[in-house]
Amino acid sequence: MTQIAQDTVVQFHYTLTDADDTQIETSLNADPLAYLHGHDNMIAAIEEALEGKSAGDTLHLTLTPEQAYGERKEGSEQRIPLKHLQGLPKGQKSWKAGMTAVVQTNQGMRQVTVVKPGLKMVLVDTNHPLAGKTLTYDIQVVDVRPATDDEIAHGHAHGVGGHHH
Repeated sequence: MTQIAQDTVVQFHYTLTDADDTQIETSLNADPLAYLHGHDNMIAAIEEALEGKSAGDTLHLTLTPEQAYGERKEGSEQRIPLKHLQGLPKGQKSWKAGMTAVVQTNQGMRQVTVVKPGLKMVLVDTNHPLAGKTLTYDIQVVDVRPATDDEIAHGHAHGVGGHHH
């Protein structure tokens, strides 16, 4: 049985809860998440905890803000053009305060929270929506396999729950 190590593709299901035990999200009703281990595609503390595990293993992992998405930084609001917001939920016609959007930045895609939408510009909080929170992940390893040469070259998993070219 393959163990999770550098250059393996890991598929897992997870349920994420906050400090009050409120469920934030889960993958149990969808395809498992897939990532290429050892290529900074996963929160470092989760990757470390998964190292050496195999398909069928489970993990209950509580992360401090520093281990997860960092502390909230005050004064991290920014006005950006409305057209740069991506990820409007199906059925929604416009952005509303509190909604989470995705924007392309110099550091890649980033989640932001809408503070105040406008006609052409929108005020967003650039902190990750989960910044400042203690988070608990219940993880179930579904599959572990050696990565293909293509996946290693591209730096990410391909296939179920991964990236398709």
